[in-house]
Amino acid sequence: MNAEKAARRRIARRMAEGIACCTGVQRWCPRAQRLSLLVLAAASVAQQAAVAQDPRLLDTRVTQESVAETICRPGYADTVAPPFDQTMALKGRMLASRGIDADEGVGYALDRHVPIVLGGSPDAAANFDLLPWGGHAGERRKSLLTVRLKRCVCAGRMTLAQAQAAISGNWVHQYDRLTRMDCGGAADETTSASRDDGS
Repeated sequence: MNAEKAARRRIARRMAEGIACCTGVQRWCPRAQRLSLLVLAAASVAQQAAVAQDPRLLDTRVTQESVAETICRPGYADTVAPPFDQTMALKGRMLASRGIDADEGVGYALDRHVPIVLGGSPDAAANFDLLPWGGHAGERRKSLLTVRLKRCVCAGRMTLAQAQAAISGNWVHQYDRLTRMDCGGAADETTSASRDDGS
């Protein structure tokens, strides 16, 4: 958190310098503004990576070196996922804790911040959340993106850490860009994933 606060202070100072330069020497203004935006972007990426690498969310069996034997092996998720009745019981407890009636629970998915197929912990409580099934920030779209990111990791086009940071960060904002990545697979898959409206 101290590093994050320091980064925000630097950004604020540089943005102030950018505003000051706009009132003075014009040639320095665009450079200061670009620098401020780069620092802000770097801080955001670092924050997403820190969230993604939270050990409470991750499966220690899955590393960059072990992806071929773990997440890239067909059926891997089924071999490590907890029993269905156990996850459904957890979903029921989470719905109740949020004041959502059980009858309305069908509209929600039990989500993992970092999915199993991207090295997320199969059963750690910290890795679970509830997401609506539909909508732009819903489970259907996140599942499409998860498949795309896994394919990119297994094809060597993206590291495991990058995929974890993407899915646990602001994936909704990056959805269109990430689903258009060429990581192999059917030619029409990218189009259908990126056009999904989440409904």
